[in-house]
Amino acid sequence: MSDEAVKSKLSPIYRYKDLERHAQKKLSHEVFTYIQSGSGHEETLRANEEAFKKWKLVPEFLQDVSTRDLSISVLGQTYPSPFLLAPVGHLGAAHPEGELAVARAARGKQVPYVASTVSTYTLEEIADTLGDTPRWFQLYCSKDPELTVSFLRRAEKAGYSAIVITIDTPALGFREADLTNQFFPVREGYGSANYFQDPVFRNRLDVTPEQNRAAAIDELVNITFQPKLTWKDLAFLREQTHLPIILKGVLHPNDAKRAIDYGVDGVVVSNHGGRQLDGAIASLDALPKVAEAVNGRIPILFDSGIRRGPDVVKAMSLGADAVLIGRPYVYGLAYNGQAGVEEVLSHLLADIDTTLATAGKSSIRACQAPEFVQHLSNS
Repeated sequence: MSDEAVKSKLSPIYRYKDLERHAQKKLSHEVFTYIQSGSGHEETLRANEEAFKKWKLVPEFLQDVSTRDLSISVLGQTYPSPFLLAPVGHLGAAHPEGELAVARAARGKQVPYVASTVSTYTLEEIADTLGDTPRWFQLYCSKDPELTVSFLRRAEKAGYSAIVITIDTPALGFREADLTNQFFPVREGYGSANYFQDPVFRNRLDVTPEQNRAAAIDELVNITFQPKLTWKDLAFLREQTHLPIILKGVLHPNDAKRAIDYGVDGVVVSNHGGRQLDGAIASLDALPKVAEAVNGRIPILFDSGIRRGPDVVKAMSLGADAVLIGRPYVYGLAYNGQAGVEEVLSHLLADIDTTLATAGKSSIRACQAPEFVQHLSNS
């Protein structure tokens, strides 16, 4: 029996902690810690999960839930599932097939995929693997505006339907675990594909990445993040693409209001999964005030802390139009490649469907009402 056949026959895993534990067995200590950990003392990482425990669903029974609809509409498009796959960089560290294995799983389940700038495979390779599966491209604005524009052009050409600009990374968070392990995946080349194959980036180099990989990675590290990025730069970016622009990393309602003022098409309430500013507010705790500030004018997506079906429903009840999942599918990838990601997606979809039925709701959209959840402090 082939290795792939053996992998596909691995016992299914339903509990998130079990999935995490099995992924840990597959990965080196450094790689697992990179995926699992957050910044600093990991207060925000823990707060993201704890925040969901503060909210409780309030079901209504004797409703017809014989059929249930998990579909959502975002930016004029209808998707069959209420979640998208969040942009996660350096997936080649978790599995040799990295983003391509994830893309095949997303295609099989028709779950939209947000591809990361710092991917192990190029955005074009990911798009080809996705086929007609909906896809967005997550953008780190570079110190080189010409390179940023090149990424936008490539994403448009490859059929991505939205640009997700991450705004919470003017610099990399102080990640104590990675510093302790001295593991930096970008230095290992796991996030270099889009840069090394980009003509603008290659023109910045004295010799090609194939000739001097170390020098190319040094340049990549130097220009990946743009600490000078401001709201005024959004006007420039808006002029460079016809695609919808979504800002990822919004926690303050004032930022949500500014996003609308600057013509942004959507926001993602996110604290980067607790990997950037330690001590920051949990994403779920930020969501209601952001939703109040937006007041339905643009779509709100949510990430950081989603682990299971009720989490998805709670986030949508508090104002999200869709959610993003990250670590769960990365653990599935590490554990069993494409089949592992497919399993995570199948189980999450089943959990959401069961949550709807047992809460007396026939559609995920029917959950988008504040009276469906209650905060423990108000009980």
